[in-house]
Amino acid sequence: MFVRQAKTLFFFILMEYSSFFGGYGLDVVLLLAAFSLVAGFIDAVVGGGGLVQIPIMLINLPKEPLATIFGTNKIAALSGTSLAAYRYAQRIRFDLRLLALVSFWAFAASFAGAKIVSHLDSASLKPLILVILILIAIYTFFKKDLGAVQTKHLTTSRQMLYGSGIGLVVGFYDGFFGPGTGSFLVLGFVVILGFEFVTASAYAKIINCVTNFSALVVFLWQGNFILGLAIAMAIFNVLGNWLGSRMALQKGNGFVRVMFLIIVVLMIVRYSYDIFVA
Repeated sequence: MFVRQAKTLFFFILMEYSSFFGGYGLDVVLLLAAFSLVAGFIDAVVGGGGLVQIPIMLINLPKEPLATIFGTNKIAALSGTSLAAYRYAQRIRFDLRLLALVSFWAFAASFAGAKIVSHLDSASLKPLILVILILIAIYTFFKKDLGAVQTKHLTTSRQMLYGSGIGLVVGFYDGFFGPGTGSFLVLGFVVILGFEFVTASAYAKIINCVTNFSALVVFLWQGNFILGLAIAMAIFNVLGNWLGSRMALQKGNGFVRVMFLIIVVLMIVRYSYDIFVA
């Protein structure tokens, strides 16, 4: 009698555990958590954590709708990025008007992108993104002093105008697709607004929090997430972001520039594979 009850209890716990993680086993949970740690570290330094996190989710959660994968990823990404944004905010002085304006347009654009992600084929964007990434890599590699110091001192009105454009374009991209959003934000602040890399990363983190939250509202409303996986990934993403933001602040612009180049090259490889091989 006791053995039968113990077996019943065991299978009940097992079923509850499996249900909490969307029916996936511990091996999948631990694998996603480990990659989430790496993604958090990369994302804190220069953005692009989705380059690590989303592909591993697509591979290990092949039956899940794209919107569910994005929603689960957003929960984890927002958790880690929020911590990195807080750490940067303690060390970097922000222009709050610029930050608020860019965040506003990024929020609206990300919300719109997330609303239509289930209706359009995001793969159609990949060839265009690949071309953009190749140009970014070439430009960053040959411009050795890129992001070393602040190179532009734009008028307030131009900063607001250009910043709004960055928020609209990158915000929509984040809601609609996502991987590399932080890197695109960093590049926008460095090239268009003339910021140095560490400051650009700080702005990017806060705005990325806004775009993640905006898209996440849509995914949560639609029920497109797996709570257990999201929580496990979020814990490790936070840890990775803590380590990454600490290293970026300690090592400065040169380290962030090198990491940026590495991430852009990896993104080129990834998109090339998706377009020409997969």
